[in-house]
Amino acid sequence: MTAPTHRVENQPPPFEPSDFWRDDGVLQSAVAREGGSPWQGGLSVYGALAGDALSQLGFDANRDKPRLKTHDRFGHRVDQVEFHPAYHQLMQAGVEHGVSGLSWNDPQPGSHVARAALIFMHHQAEAGTNCPLTMTHAAVPVLRQAPGLTEWAEKAIAPRYDPRDVPIAAKAGITIGMGMTEKQGGSDVRANSTRAEPLAGEGEYGLTGHKWFMSAPMCDGFLVLAQAPGGLSCFLLPRWRPDGERNTFRLMRLKDKLGNWANASSEVEFDVAWASRIGPEGRGVPTIIEMVALTRLDCLVGSAAEMRLALAQALHHCRHRQAFGKALIDHALMANVLADLALESEAATMLAMRVTRAVDAAPRDPNEAAFARIATAIGKYWVCKRAPAFVNEAQECLGGAGYVEESILPRLYREAPLNSLWEGCGNIQCLDVLRSLAREPDTGQALLAELALAQGKDAIYDRELAELRSVLTSGENLEPMARRLVERLALAVQGSLMLRHAPEPVAQAFLASRLAGDHGLAFGTLPAKADVAGILVRVGSG
Repeated sequence: MTAPTHRVENQPPPFEPSDFWRDDGVLQSAVAREGGSPWQGGLSVYGALAGDALSQLGFDANRDKPRLKTHDRFGHRVDQVEFHPAYHQLMQAGVEHGVSGLSWNDPQPGSHVARAALIFMHHQAEAGTNCPLTMTHAAVPVLRQAPGLTEWAEKAIAPRYDPRDVPIAAKAGITIGMGMTEKQGGSDVRANSTRAEPLAGEGEYGLTGHKWFMSAPMCDGFLVLAQAPGGLSCFLLPRWRPDGERNTFRLMRLKDKLGNWANASSEVEFDVAWASRIGPEGRGVPTIIEMVALTRLDCLVGSAAEMRLALAQALHHCRHRQAFGKALIDHALMANVLADLALESEAATMLAMRVTRAVDAAPRDPNEAAFARIATAIGKYWVCKRAPAFVNEAQECLGGAGYVEESILPRLYREAPLNSLWEGCGNIQCLDVLRSLAREPDTGQALLAELALAQGKDAIYDRELAELRSVLTSGENLEPMARRLVERLALAVQGSLMLRHAPEPVAQAFLASRLAGDHGLAFGTLPAKADVAGILVRVGSG
């Protein structure tokens, strides 16, 4: 006898295969506008790959977490991390398609924008592997400061992924990590206690100390900060010493993190570990700051990517799921929620790509360099802060299904707080904005110049711009209100971008809800006059 079974009805089709480039018109427009058009062919290829095969690998890489192996079976110290094979496949795809190297391998105007679009799509497939890809990309300008590290810089940008734990002389491509955080200091890196004692060779040191958070510990080398005789300094610390012996780099444990499960994060101890100094003694922070600026940019881009994927998942479900006689998306209240999320996602993507264009142009344009310095912190603060609430609202669109691991939304929800924590929490970003305004007047001028590009296009926007100008020139102590100020600056930059580049009804809905206050404290509270249908048309099929 065969047992009767139930019929499966009113369920959406699988989300995959998707295409993270073809289906995202906002991303396509932003990349073209900010100078990334020459790489559209490669972006199209990677969008299809990330939305299908890489997304499937992402589930496997997160299901089987990395495992620490301190010793081999014979008792030798090895300090290795074992990953699911899917992790290495994701890393290989990212490296070979330019996620870690495009900006440096093809350094023409717009290459940073194209590379940001690559990592935007890769992040949607699997966020954990973004960490070593980001750090490898960001380490290159620091490595290039040291003539003796040319091989490291060249192999960091090579489109070759080699996960073997061997000296870099045997590898065509390498990955780079970073170790700044110590348990007693956190963001206050000048409180670091790891010591760097000079060795016999020129620029060679032995590092002794403990790092509280070092992500991607299977990288081939790490940029670290330590206290040399002349003060806090920057070093390259490799897993293998130049003489071919293992460095005295000891993994103590892997962090048991809320999310980011595919990627390993560790505590590590150095026992007179060999390292090569980069830059002068006592100039560690200025030396490594270019890497930090680029990793912070990727935090902004990554959070915008999480918003985009959460929105796409919610739209897909609501377009195919029926309730009370019609599709969920055809219910006015649900449409308001989705349109509100769509506005937030579009503004986040626009901001991320605009800041990336400023970073791209910084070596050629002092005004863009000044804008990049302040806008990176503004964007990282606001977009990363918005991601957790955004992803939770997208989960709610799916109901209970959004709380089940078979959908990607629980993983996204665990991932969403991370970018606001890494590379400087919210207060650090806000203080950086204030510091830039006080010490580098050109940053404030560049910011106001950017905002002025939309002046005269909308009365709501013009009022906000006038108030911001007044606040920035008031001479008041801005620290107690720094979060509110940076939030307003972020919304103003997003409003400027929407006014200049989005259809008028979309821009008007953003300004009314974000700048004029015609909005509640939750998503789904757009004003009744908002063109909800027009907003939803812009966010692609599902």
